[in-house]
Amino acid sequence: MKKRIYGIETEYGLLIKGDEFKYGSVDVAVRLKNHIFEKGMGVLDLHYRANDEPPGNGGFLVNGGRVYLDMGHLEYASPECSNLVDLVTYDRAGDMVVQDAVEEMGWADQVAIIKNNVDLETNATFGCHENYLVSRAFQFDNRENLRMLASFLVTRQIYAGAGRTGACNPQPFRDWDEVNPSRKEQEQVDFQISQRADHIPNEFYRWVQYNRAIVNTRDEPLSDPSKYRRIHLLVGDSNMSEFATALKMGSTAVLMELIELGAANPDWILADSVTTMREISRDPKFKWEITMRDGKRTTAVDLQRDMLNCAKENLAGSSADTDWVLQAWESVLDDLPKGPEALLGRVDWASKYWMLTEFMQAQDLGWQDPWVKSLDLEYHNLNKSQGLYWGLEDTGDAFRRTSDSAVDQAKEKPPRGTRADGRGELVRTLTQSQTGYLIDWIGFRLNKEEPFLMLDPFVSYKKEIRNYLDNLDLQQPYDRDSFYR
Repeated sequence: MKKRIYGIETEYGLLIKGDEFKYGSVDVAVRLKNHIFEKGMGVLDLHYRANDEPPGNGGFLVNGGRVYLDMGHLEYASPECSNLVDLVTYDRAGDMVVQDAVEEMGWADQVAIIKNNVDLETNATFGCHENYLVSRAFQFDNRENLRMLASFLVTRQIYAGAGRTGACNPQPFRDWDEVNPSRKEQEQVDFQISQRADHIPNEFYRWVQYNRAIVNTRDEPLSDPSKYRRIHLLVGDSNMSEFATALKMGSTAVLMELIELGAANPDWILADSVTTMREISRDPKFKWEITMRDGKRTTAVDLQRDMLNCAKENLAGSSADTDWVLQAWESVLDDLPKGPEALLGRVDWASKYWMLTEFMQAQDLGWQDPWVKSLDLEYHNLNKSQGLYWGLEDTGDAFRRTSDSAVDQAKEKPPRGTRADGRGELVRTLTQSQTGYLIDWIGFRLNKEEPFLMLDPFVSYKKEIRNYLDNLDLQQPYDRDSFYR
């Protein structure tokens, strides 16, 4: 597998337990964000990043990532990572930074941070965004390539989905131009394997907030645009399982490499990706039958296995990450037909399904019982004394790719081998200074100095930044009027 840069952005749900808590959810998110920065975990932005991101809305952390507010949600963006173990570690580190803030504020019994993607009461959805750096030569504007990627992403949910109870009415339009005034009546769905499937109305689309697509085609590289492109995907679920996170991201990177090599097969293209995504998610028998573009019928498991075999033929032995992905990918495809219990601790939807069905049988409950819906959310609770997922780690049933000690370290130290290392050095220095600053993913500016660009995500820049900072007066007080002249 080619050298990659990975990143994950997580929008967290926030649940207030009890009617007497004095703050609303948005106020809680603001206070948690402020607490993280007040204790020296990073520096808040001094400038507008966008119309909806004023100064103080968020900032960069000492680990090279970001914490900020997005449409009322607390969000964490991991630093750039160059391998899957780092990615899993820094994704989990962000979870713990946020959960630590809840506990340090004394709110652990009243406030739950939920790492999921849907409000089960309102069906509002919030995202898990995946980022992959590819060469500018990647033929991303080729619709056949996009359709092959979409087919992979649609069928990937059989091992990457987080699962949910219930369903949401499909959106009545696609690309804004096929408005149908009559919606189908809500079908009864007890459980489905994906949280995002009901909320994706398009196969391709450029903008992300109001018209989500399986493949987002926006071109925002956050690096040297002549060399790189960032593929930004919002179709997937947030995963609690480290195995699922690593396999989701790793298998997607493998598929992208097959496309780059010209080895991907156009026969993989589905007849209708959007409809198929919802049908797979809602299949109560977990058979996941699909129709290909040529009219042939097969299953999601068989299509994924064909993609896996192509990857084994072309990429086996190319890197340690690749070989882990191929082995893990094969193991879940072998075990999926055996039923959810065979995937316990590796696949989130299967782990949740097994837990909920065991509980319902013991308590003689049905899927529509509010208690079951509540337990659905508790699977994603980041509080280790309350969240259901953590029981799998306690019993050794969860497959881990990192460790608690590595996660603790990753809360305050950036990953090596990417520009996040240099950014973390910068942010740590700024927590002890008074100087004015403007920081973005691609560089920074201090006082009236010229911008320091960091256009190559594969370069650390740590030594260069250290030398640069040594030659500046970092205790010069910040003067907003002077800084922006």
